[in-house]
Amino acid sequence: MIKPADLPDTIAVFPLTGALLLPRARLPLHIFEPRYRAMIEDCMATRHRLIGMIQPSAAPPGGKEGRLHSIGCAGRLTGFSETEDGRYMITLSGVTRFRTVREIDAGTPYRQAEVSWAGFERDMGHVETDPSFDRPGFLGLLGRYFSAQNLSTDWDSLKEAEDELLINSLSMLCPFAPEDKQALLEAPSLPTRRETLVTLIEFALRGGGSEEVMQ
Repeated sequence: MIKPADLPDTIAVFPLTGALLLPRARLPLHIFEPRYRAMIEDCMATRHRLIGMIQPSAAPPGGKEGRLHSIGCAGRLTGFSETEDGRYMITLSGVTRFRTVREIDAGTPYRQAEVSWAGFERDMGHVETDPSFDRPGFLGLLGRYFSAQNLSTDWDSLKEAEDELLINSLSMLCPFAPEDKQALLEAPSLPTRRETLVTLIEFALRGGGSEEVMQ
């Protein structure tokens, strides 16, 4: 287990549109680009084995490409397998969010950044709860949303899941737009994330748009 004192000042960052990682959640990824295979290999050689998942920000028309949102979430490489043709199947376990201080030129084919962990101390604390969570009402709303989106799930597992696991898993898996995923990431607490999630679901049910998540 990583302790706050073990968090490095610099990490590799993996910009992936639509992919969301949250603290204490797990994100499976399929790695096939050579630069990101190099990133995984270098990551495994470090003590912390951390990679920063971060959303690219939408560039204005004619603007510079490649800009990143300031806040991402660092995940520890906890699962790894290699296919016969050299692709990697990995799992990142969310540790804590971070704020990008600046990108650095480290001479690697992938991007690296100096980061600050300040302000996200609760991410490495105890599992969060949501005392005002109306689970029956939420599951009813979720059922209408899943029906409208032609999605299926294990409802028995959802009914039994802890507040944090339920809310964070749905935040990661539901097909929201990248900017909506960023709003879920930046929510300061679990109740705030749940409120944001409900707002997004209600918007979608009223005919708002959604985008497929890139997995």
